[in-house]
Amino acid sequence: MNYSNGWHVLYVKSRWEKRVYESLKENELESFLPQLHVLKQWSDRKKLILKPLIPSYVFVYLNSLKEFHKALSINGACSYISFGRNYAHVTEKEIGALKCLVNDENIKVLDIDQNIPKKGQIKKIVSGPLTNLDCEILKVNNENKIIVRIDSLQQNFIATVPANYLYEIPELASSN
Repeated sequence: MNYSNGWHVLYVKSRWEKRVYESLKENELESFLPQLHVLKQWSDRKKLILKPLIPSYVFVYLNSLKEFHKALSINGACSYISFGRNYAHVTEKEIGALKCLVNDENIKVLDIDQNIPKKGQIKKIVSGPLTNLDCEILKVNNENKIIVRIDSLQQNFIATVPANYLYEIPELASSN
């Protein structure tokens, strides 16, 4: 496998994301766990809870092979996500976008999808925390739903954003 320094994706046991994230921090490894506030409903009450944006994934910044193995030895860590012979490497821009996504109150993440979008209008986000990312537009119930692609993870996020955050990409508009 080909290792390189930077942000990597650690696959962890189901529902162990927070424990692994805390253990990584205790071991002085830079890590990131994107979490969303989700309204959970039981038969007798409702409660706002934090839920991982991507189940079983924790992002870790690695500076050496020693840190690579140290992170993998954390209780609950299973393996690194890889595509072919390369470990998934997430860019600073994508990590920054994920951090902004979970911290912006104007954006509500609705669903996570691994399929590559095939239909719909392509636009560039020009405002807000996801600035300069391309997205595919879905119109559902008069809401502006978009699919934002994080290429290095081969993941899509479906979110609702204000219409003024979006700009049509001229070269794609003429081909549609």
